[in-house]
Amino acid sequence: MRRTTLVTAMATGVALVLTACGSGGSSSNSGSDSGEVTFWDTSGPNESPVFKKIAEGCATKDGYKVKVETQAFDGALNNYKTAAQGGQGPDVFRAEVAWVPSLAKLSYVADLSDTDLAKDTSDFLEAPLGSTKYEGKTYAVPQVTDSLALLYNKKKLADAGVEPPKTWDELKAAAAKLGGEKSFFLNNDAYYALPFIYGEGGDLVDASAKKIVVNSPQNVKALETAKGLLDAKAATTALDATNSYSNMQAAFTSGEAAMVINGPWAVADYLKGAAFTDKANLGIAPVPGPSAGKGSAPVGGHDYVIRQGTKAKQSSIKFIQCMASVESQATIAKELGLLPTRKSAYQNADVKANEVVAAFEPVTKVAHERPWIPEGGELFDPLKIGYADFLAGKKDAKTALDDVAKAYKEKVVTEYSIG
Repeated sequence: MRRTTLVTAMATGVALVLTACGSGGSSSNSGSDSGEVTFWDTSGPNESPVFKKIAEGCATKDGYKVKVETQAFDGALNNYKTAAQGGQGPDVFRAEVAWVPSLAKLSYVADLSDTDLAKDTSDFLEAPLGSTKYEGKTYAVPQVTDSLALLYNKKKLADAGVEPPKTWDELKAAAAKLGGEKSFFLNNDAYYALPFIYGEGGDLVDASAKKIVVNSPQNVKALETAKGLLDAKAATTALDATNSYSNMQAAFTSGEAAMVINGPWAVADYLKGAAFTDKANLGIAPVPGPSAGKGSAPVGGHDYVIRQGTKAKQSSIKFIQCMASVESQATIAKELGLLPTRKSAYQNADVKANEVVAAFEPVTKVAHERPWIPEGGELFDPLKIGYADFLAGKKDAKTALDDVAKAYKEKVVTEYSIG
Protein backbone atom coordinates (compact mmCIF):
# COMPACT_ATOMS: atom_id res chain seq x y z
CA MET A 1 0.00 0.00 0.00
CA ARG A 2 1.15 3.52 -0.72
CA ARG A 3 0.16 6.35 1.56
CA THR A 4 -0.82 9.38 -0.48
CA THR A 5 -3.13 12.22 0.33
CA LEU A 6 -4.98 11.75 -2.93
CA VAL A 7 -6.26 8.45 -1.60
CA THR A 8 -7.47 9.77 1.75
CA ALA A 9 -9.03 12.79 0.08
CA MET A 10 -11.35 10.63 -2.00
CA ALA A 11 -14.01 10.78 0.72
CA THR A 12 -16.14 13.20 -1.30
CA GLY A 13 -15.12 12.10 -4.78
CA VAL A 14 -17.54 10.98 -7.45
CA ALA A 15 -18.58 7.40 -6.72
CA LEU A 16 -17.14 4.72 -8.96
CA VAL A 17 -19.24 2.00 -10.55
CA LEU A 18 -19.02 -1.28 -8.71
CA THR A 19 -18.40 -4.46 -10.61
CA ALA A 20 -19.91 -6.64 -7.89
CA CYS A 21 -21.97 -4.43 -5.61
CA GLY A 22 -24.27 -7.24 -4.60
CA SER A 23 -21.92 -8.82 -2.08
CA GLY A 24 -23.02 -8.95 1.51
CA GLY A 25 -26.79 -8.91 1.19
CA SER A 26 -29.42 -6.17 1.44
CA SER A 27 -30.01 -3.36 3.90
CA SER A 28 -32.78 -5.11 5.81
CA ASN A 29 -31.69 -6.30 9.22
CA SER A 30 -33.60 -9.32 10.42
CA GLY A 31 -33.37 -10.92 13.80
CA SER A 32 -31.49 -13.90 12.41
CA ASP A 33 -27.87 -13.95 11.32
CA SER A 34 -26.92 -15.15 7.86
CA GLY A 35 -23.80 -16.86 9.20
CA GLU A 36 -21.67 -15.67 6.27
CA VAL A 37 -19.37 -12.65 6.47
CA THR A 38 -18.12 -10.85 3.38
CA PHE A 39 -14.90 -9.00 4.20
CA TRP A 40 -13.47 -6.32 1.94
CA ASP A 41 -9.72 -6.30 2.45
CA THR A 42 -8.04 -3.09 1.23
CA SER A 43 -4.46 -4.15 1.89
CA GLY A 44 -1.88 -4.60 -0.86
CA PRO A 45 -0.41 -7.76 -2.42
CA ASN A 46 2.26 -8.07 0.27
CA GLU A 47 -0.37 -8.24 3.01
CA SER A 48 -3.61 -9.72 1.65
CA PRO A 49 -2.58 -13.42 1.74
CA VAL A 50 -1.87 -13.16 5.46
CA PHE A 51 -5.15 -11.38 6.22
CA LYS A 52 -7.06 -13.96 4.15
CA LYS A 53 -5.46 -16.85 6.03
CA ILE A 54 -6.27 -15.32 9.41
CA ALA A 55 -9.83 -14.51 8.31
CA GLU A 56 -10.47 -18.08 7.20
CA GLY A 57 -9.02 -19.40 10.45
CA CYS A 58 -11.32 -17.15 12.44
CA ALA A 59 -14.37 -18.38 10.55
CA THR A 60 -13.45 -22.03 11.04
CA LYS A 61 -12.84 -21.52 14.75
CA ASP A 62 -16.07 -19.61 15.42
CA GLY A 63 -18.44 -21.51 13.14
CA TYR A 64 -19.46 -19.19 10.30
CA LYS A 65 -18.44 -18.71 6.68
CA VAL A 66 -16.22 -15.89 5.42
CA LYS A 67 -15.71 -14.57 1.93
CA VAL A 68 -12.61 -12.39 1.56
CA GLU A 69 -12.69 -9.96 -1.36
CA THR A 70 -9.66 -7.82 -2.17
CA GLN A 71 -10.38 -4.18 -3.00
CA ALA A 72 -7.79 -1.90 -4.56
CA PHE A 73 -7.07 0.72 -1.93
CA ASP A 74 -7.36 3.69 -4.29
CA GLY A 75 -10.97 2.88 -5.21
CA ALA A 76 -12.16 1.09 -2.09
CA LEU A 77 -13.79 4.00 -0.30
CA ASN A 78 -15.90 5.13 -3.22
CA ASN A 79 -16.80 1.53 -4.04
CA TYR A 80 -17.94 0.99 -0.47
CA LYS A 81 -19.97 4.21 -0.40
CA THR A 82 -21.69 3.37 -3.67
CA ALA A 83 -22.59 -0.11 -2.42
CA ALA A 84 -23.66 0.96 1.07
CA GLN A 85 -25.86 3.70 -0.31
CA GLY A 86 -27.87 1.02 -2.05
CA GLY A 87 -27.94 -1.33 0.94
CA GLN A 88 -25.25 -3.55 -0.59
CA GLY A 89 -21.58 -4.21 -0.02
CA PRO A 90 -19.47 -6.14 2.46
CA ASP A 91 -20.40 -6.99 6.00
CA VAL A 92 -16.98 -5.93 7.29
CA PHE A 93 -14.74 -3.34 5.67
CA ARG A 94 -11.09 -2.52 6.31
CA ALA A 95 -11.25 1.28 6.44
CA GLU A 96 -8.39 3.77 6.55
CA VAL A 97 -8.60 5.67 9.86
CA ALA A 98 -9.65 8.94 8.20
CA TRP A 99 -12.65 7.24 6.56
CA VAL A 100 -14.42 6.18 9.75
CA PRO A 101 -16.00 9.49 10.88
CA SER A 102 -17.06 10.23 7.31
CA LEU A 103 -18.79 6.86 6.95
CA ALA A 104 -20.34 7.23 10.41
CA LYS A 105 -21.81 10.62 9.52
CA LEU A 106 -23.33 9.10 6.38
CA SER A 107 -24.79 6.19 8.44
CA TYR A 108 -22.94 3.70 6.23
CA VAL A 109 -21.37 1.89 9.19
CA ALA A 110 -23.01 0.42 12.27
CA ASP A 111 -22.87 1.99 15.72
CA LEU A 112 -20.96 -0.55 17.83
CA SER A 113 -21.29 1.26 21.15
CA ASP A 114 -23.67 -1.30 22.66
CA THR A 115 -21.86 -4.37 21.33
CA ASP A 116 -19.12 -6.48 22.89
CA LEU A 117 -16.63 -4.77 20.57
CA ALA A 118 -16.88 -1.58 22.62
CA LYS A 119 -17.14 -3.06 26.12
CA ASP A 120 -13.45 -3.20 27.04
CA THR A 121 -11.05 -1.17 24.91
CA SER A 122 -8.40 -0.54 27.57
CA ASP A 123 -5.86 -2.76 25.78
CA PHE A 124 -5.92 -0.61 22.64
CA LEU A 125 -3.42 2.20 22.12
CA GLU A 126 -5.03 5.57 22.73
CA ALA A 127 -4.19 7.22 19.41
CA PRO A 128 -5.63 4.56 17.06
CA LEU A 129 -8.60 4.11 19.38
CA GLY A 130 -9.42 7.77 18.83
CA SER A 131 -10.02 7.09 15.16
CA THR A 132 -12.92 4.74 15.98
CA LYS A 133 -15.10 7.42 17.56
CA TYR A 134 -17.62 9.87 16.13
CA GLU A 135 -19.78 12.15 18.27
CA GLY A 136 -19.04 10.06 21.35
CA LYS A 137 -20.03 6.74 19.81
CA THR A 138 -17.91 3.80 18.65
CA TYR A 139 -18.04 2.84 14.97
CA ALA A 140 -14.87 0.81 14.46
CA VAL A 141 -12.20 -1.41 16.00
CA PRO A 142 -8.50 -0.67 15.37
CA GLN A 143 -6.74 -3.15 13.09
CA VAL A 144 -3.19 -1.83 12.60
CA THR A 145 -1.57 1.49 13.37
CA ASP A 146 1.32 3.29 11.75
CA SER A 147 3.26 6.51 11.55
CA LEU A 148 6.17 7.94 9.61
CA ALA A 149 9.84 7.43 10.42
CA LEU A 150 13.22 8.23 8.92
CA LEU A 151 14.32 5.24 6.85
CA TYR A 152 17.98 5.19 5.89
CA ASN A 153 20.65 3.20 4.11
CA LYS A 154 22.94 2.06 6.92
CA LYS A 155 25.95 1.44 4.67
CA LYS A 156 25.74 4.84 3.03
CA LEU A 157 25.58 6.61 6.37
CA ALA A 158 28.34 4.47 7.90
CA ASP A 159 30.66 4.98 4.91
CA ALA A 160 30.14 8.74 5.22
CA GLY A 161 30.66 8.72 8.99
CA VAL A 162 27.15 10.04 9.57
CA GLU A 163 24.70 9.15 12.33
CA PRO A 164 20.95 9.17 11.64
CA PRO A 165 20.01 12.86 12.01
CA LYS A 166 17.83 13.86 14.92
CA THR A 167 17.16 17.40 13.65
CA TRP A 168 16.57 19.00 10.27
CA ASP A 169 19.79 20.97 10.72
CA GLU A 170 21.70 17.72 11.29
CA LEU A 171 20.16 16.30 8.12
CA LYS A 172 21.23 19.39 6.22
CA ALA A 173 24.77 19.15 7.59
CA ALA A 174 25.02 15.44 6.75
CA ALA A 175 24.16 16.07 3.10
CA ALA A 176 27.65 17.32 2.28
CA LYS A 177 29.01 13.86 3.15
CA LEU A 178 26.18 11.91 1.53
CA GLY A 179 26.15 13.30 -1.99
CA GLY A 180 24.41 16.62 -1.56
CA GLU A 181 20.82 16.76 -2.76
CA LYS A 182 20.74 12.99 -3.36
CA SER A 183 21.14 12.36 0.35
CA PHE A 184 17.43 12.82 1.11
CA PHE A 185 14.33 12.52 -1.09
CA LEU A 186 11.65 14.95 0.10
CA ASN A 187 8.18 13.72 -0.88
CA ASN A 188 6.16 16.82 -1.79
CA ASP A 189 2.82 15.15 -1.07
CA ALA A 190 0.84 16.76 1.75
CA TYR A 191 0.84 13.79 4.15
CA TYR A 192 4.62 14.03 4.20
CA ALA A 193 4.49 17.70 5.15
CA LEU A 194 2.96 16.71 8.49
CA PRO A 195 6.25 15.82 10.25
CA PHE A 196 7.46 19.37 9.56
CA ILE A 197 4.13 20.86 10.67
CA TYR A 198 3.66 18.74 13.81
CA GLY A 199 7.31 19.18 14.77
CA GLU A 200 6.78 22.94 14.93
CA GLY A 201 3.63 22.52 17.01
CA GLY A 202 1.30 23.30 14.11
CA ASP A 203 -1.84 21.61 12.82
CA LEU A 204 -4.34 21.85 9.98
CA VAL A 205 -7.49 22.61 11.95
CA ASP A 206 -8.48 22.97 15.58
CA ALA A 207 -11.58 20.78 15.58
CA SER A 208 -12.61 21.56 19.16
CA ALA A 209 -12.60 25.32 18.47
CA LYS A 210 -13.80 24.90 14.86
CA LYS A 211 -10.90 26.95 13.56
CA ILE A 212 -8.73 26.66 10.49
CA VAL A 213 -5.11 26.96 11.60
CA VAL A 214 -3.25 25.66 8.55
CA ASN A 215 -1.84 29.14 7.81
CA SER A 216 -0.39 29.66 11.30
CA PRO A 217 3.11 31.10 11.86
CA GLN A 218 4.22 27.65 13.03
CA ASN A 219 3.19 26.12 9.72
CA VAL A 220 4.86 28.87 7.72
CA LYS A 221 8.07 28.08 9.57
CA ALA A 222 7.54 24.35 9.02
CA LEU A 223 7.23 24.69 5.26
CA GLU A 224 10.20 27.03 5.10
CA THR A 225 12.25 24.39 6.93
CA ALA A 226 11.30 21.81 4.29
CA LYS A 227 12.18 24.12 1.41
CA GLY A 228 15.39 25.09 3.20
CA LEU A 229 16.61 21.54 2.65
CA LEU A 230 16.05 21.89 -1.08
CA ASP A 231 17.62 25.36 -1.22
CA ALA A 232 20.71 24.08 0.60
CA LYS A 233 21.04 21.21 -1.90
CA ALA A 234 20.53 18.78 0.99
CA ALA A 235 17.47 17.16 -0.59
CA THR A 236 15.72 16.60 -3.87
CA THR A 237 12.05 16.26 -4.74
CA ALA A 238 9.78 15.52 -7.68
CA LEU A 239 8.83 18.22 -10.16
CA ASP A 240 5.15 17.58 -9.41
CA ALA A 241 3.14 15.82 -6.72
CA THR A 242 1.72 13.17 -9.06
CA ASN A 243 4.90 11.09 -9.27
CA SER A 244 6.54 12.11 -6.02
CA TYR A 245 5.87 8.88 -4.11
CA SER A 246 6.97 6.54 -6.89
CA ASN A 247 10.07 8.65 -7.55
CA MET A 248 10.94 8.53 -3.85
CA GLN A 249 10.52 4.75 -3.77
CA ALA A 250 12.72 4.26 -6.83
CA ALA A 251 15.46 6.56 -5.51
CA PHE A 252 15.65 4.80 -2.15
CA THR A 253 15.37 1.18 -3.29
CA SER A 254 18.07 1.71 -5.92
CA GLY A 255 20.45 3.25 -3.40
CA GLU A 256 20.46 6.66 -5.07
CA ALA A 257 18.89 8.36 -2.03
CA ALA A 258 20.37 7.67 1.40
CA MET A 259 17.30 8.68 3.39
CA VAL A 260 13.52 9.03 3.04
CA ILE A 261 10.54 9.46 5.34
CA ASN A 262 7.94 6.70 5.09
CA GLY A 263 5.90 4.18 7.07
CA PRO A 264 6.04 0.45 7.89
CA TRP A 265 3.84 -0.41 4.90
CA ALA A 266 6.77 0.48 2.60
CA VAL A 267 9.34 -1.82 4.18
CA ALA A 268 8.37 -4.97 2.22
CA ASP A 269 8.86 -3.12 -1.06
CA TYR A 270 12.18 -1.62 0.06
CA LEU A 271 13.53 -5.06 0.89
CA LYS A 272 12.96 -6.09 -2.73
CA GLY A 273 15.28 -3.31 -3.94
CA ALA A 274 18.92 -3.53 -4.94
CA ALA A 275 20.06 -1.40 -2.00
CA PHE A 276 18.52 -3.78 0.54
CA THR A 277 19.28 -7.28 -0.67
CA ASP A 278 20.80 -7.48 2.80
CA LYS A 279 17.74 -6.47 4.83
CA ALA A 280 20.00 -5.51 7.73
CA ASN A 281 21.05 -2.50 5.65
CA LEU A 282 17.68 -0.81 6.23
CA GLY A 283 17.76 1.53 9.21
CA ILE A 284 14.71 3.04 10.93
CA ALA A 285 14.75 6.05 13.27
CA PRO A 286 12.28 8.69 14.49
CA VAL A 287 11.67 11.58 12.11
CA PRO A 288 13.91 14.58 12.74
CA GLY A 289 12.49 17.70 14.34
CA PRO A 290 13.42 21.34 14.89
CA SER A 291 15.43 20.11 17.88
CA ALA A 292 16.41 16.64 19.14
CA GLY A 293 13.44 14.71 20.48
CA LYS A 294 10.91 17.12 18.98
CA GLY A 295 10.14 15.12 15.85
CA SER A 296 6.50 14.14 15.38
CA ALA A 297 4.60 12.29 12.70
CA PRO A 298 0.90 11.58 12.04
CA VAL A 299 -1.08 8.61 13.28
CA GLY A 300 -2.20 6.38 10.45
CA GLY A 301 -3.53 2.88 10.12
CA HIS A 302 -6.73 0.97 9.48
CA ASP A 303 -9.87 -0.01 11.35
CA TYR A 304 -12.57 -2.66 10.99
CA VAL A 305 -16.13 -1.37 10.47
CA ILE A 306 -19.44 -3.19 10.05
CA ARG A 307 -21.85 -2.04 7.35
CA GLN A 308 -25.10 -0.59 8.63
CA GLY A 309 -27.93 -3.00 7.83
CA THR A 310 -25.85 -6.14 7.37
CA LYS A 311 -27.67 -9.47 7.71
CA ALA A 312 -24.61 -10.92 9.44
CA LYS A 313 -24.04 -8.51 12.29
CA GLN A 314 -23.44 -11.08 15.04
CA SER A 315 -21.10 -13.12 12.86
CA SER A 316 -19.36 -9.87 11.86
CA ILE A 317 -18.84 -9.01 15.52
CA LYS A 318 -17.29 -12.44 16.14
CA PHE A 319 -15.14 -11.99 13.03
CA ILE A 320 -13.75 -8.63 14.21
CA GLN A 321 -13.20 -9.94 17.74
CA CYS A 322 -10.99 -12.65 16.27
CA MET A 323 -9.25 -10.49 13.64
CA ALA A 324 -8.43 -7.82 16.25
CA SER A 325 -7.37 -10.28 18.94
CA VAL A 326 -3.90 -10.25 20.45
CA GLU A 327 -3.14 -13.54 18.73
CA SER A 328 -4.14 -12.26 15.28
CA GLN A 329 -2.30 -8.98 15.75
CA ALA A 330 0.83 -10.83 16.80
CA THR A 331 0.66 -12.95 13.65
CA ILE A 332 0.24 -9.85 11.49
CA ALA A 333 3.20 -8.18 13.18
CA LYS A 334 5.39 -11.27 12.89
CA GLU A 335 4.65 -11.98 9.24
CA LEU A 336 4.16 -8.47 7.85
CA GLY A 337 5.96 -6.11 10.20
CA LEU A 338 2.76 -4.08 10.67
CA LEU A 339 2.15 -2.44 14.03
CA PRO A 340 -0.38 -3.85 16.52
CA THR A 341 -3.02 -1.61 18.05
CA ARG A 342 -3.17 -3.66 21.25
CA LYS A 343 -0.68 -2.87 23.99
CA SER A 344 -0.36 -6.47 25.12
CA ALA A 345 0.56 -7.62 21.61
CA TYR A 346 3.88 -5.84 21.97
CA GLN A 347 4.76 -8.25 24.80
CA ASN A 348 4.49 -11.24 22.48
CA ALA A 349 7.89 -12.83 21.81
CA ASP A 350 7.38 -12.94 18.04
CA VAL A 351 6.35 -9.28 17.98
CA LYS A 352 9.37 -8.28 20.05
CA ALA A 353 11.61 -10.19 17.68
CA ASN A 354 10.35 -8.34 14.58
CA GLU A 355 12.92 -5.61 13.89
CA VAL A 356 10.53 -3.38 11.94
CA VAL A 357 7.92 -3.40 14.69
CA ALA A 358 10.58 -2.81 17.35
CA ALA A 359 11.91 0.18 15.40
CA PHE A 360 8.50 1.75 14.81
CA GLU A 361 7.04 1.13 18.30
CA PRO A 362 8.66 4.22 19.89
CA VAL A 363 7.51 6.27 16.90
CA THR A 364 3.87 5.35 17.51
CA LYS A 365 4.12 6.42 21.15
CA VAL A 366 4.73 10.05 20.14
CA ALA A 367 2.63 10.05 16.97
CA HIS A 368 0.35 13.04 16.52
CA GLU A 369 -3.39 12.41 16.28
CA ARG A 370 -5.06 13.74 13.16
CA PRO A 371 -8.41 15.55 13.45
CA TRP A 372 -10.99 12.78 13.63
CA ILE A 373 -13.70 14.67 11.78
CA PRO A 374 -15.77 13.58 8.75
CA GLU A 375 -13.84 16.01 6.58
CA GLY A 376 -10.45 14.77 7.81
CA GLY A 377 -9.53 13.06 4.55
CA GLU A 378 -10.52 16.14 2.53
CA LEU A 379 -7.98 18.36 4.26
CA PHE A 380 -5.13 16.97 2.19
CA ASP A 381 -5.91 17.87 -1.42
CA PRO A 382 -5.70 21.66 -0.90
CA LEU A 383 -2.54 21.25 1.20
CA LYS A 384 -1.06 18.96 -1.45
CA ILE A 385 -1.41 21.72 -4.05
CA GLY A 386 -0.13 24.45 -1.74
CA TYR A 387 2.85 22.45 -0.48
CA ALA A 388 3.95 21.40 -3.97
CA ASP A 389 3.55 24.96 -5.31
CA PHE A 390 5.64 26.35 -2.46
CA LEU A 391 8.42 23.78 -2.82
CA ALA A 392 8.49 24.51 -6.56
CA GLY A 393 8.97 28.22 -5.84
CA LYS A 394 5.62 29.29 -7.28
CA LYS A 395 4.43 30.93 -4.06
CA ASP A 396 5.90 31.96 -0.72
CA ALA A 397 4.89 29.90 2.31
CA LYS A 398 2.40 32.40 3.76
CA THR A 399 0.60 32.90 0.44
CA ALA A 400 0.47 29.15 -0.23
CA LEU A 401 -0.97 28.41 3.21
CA ASP A 402 -3.43 31.32 3.04
CA ASP A 403 -4.72 29.79 -0.19
CA VAL A 404 -5.07 26.42 1.57
CA ALA A 405 -6.99 28.06 4.43
CA LYS A 406 -9.30 29.73 1.92
CA ALA A 407 -9.95 26.40 0.20
CA TYR A 408 -10.75 24.80 3.57
CA LYS A 409 -13.24 27.56 4.36
CA GLU A 410 -14.91 27.45 0.95
CA LYS A 411 -14.99 23.70 0.30
CA VAL A 412 -14.10 21.53 3.28
CA VAL A 413 -15.01 22.87 6.74
CA THR A 414 -17.28 25.72 5.73
CA GLU A 415 -18.55 26.30 9.27
CA TYR A 416 -15.04 26.84 10.66
CA SER A 417 -13.47 30.26 11.04
CA ILE A 418 -9.92 31.02 9.90
CA GLY A 419 -7.91 31.31 13.12
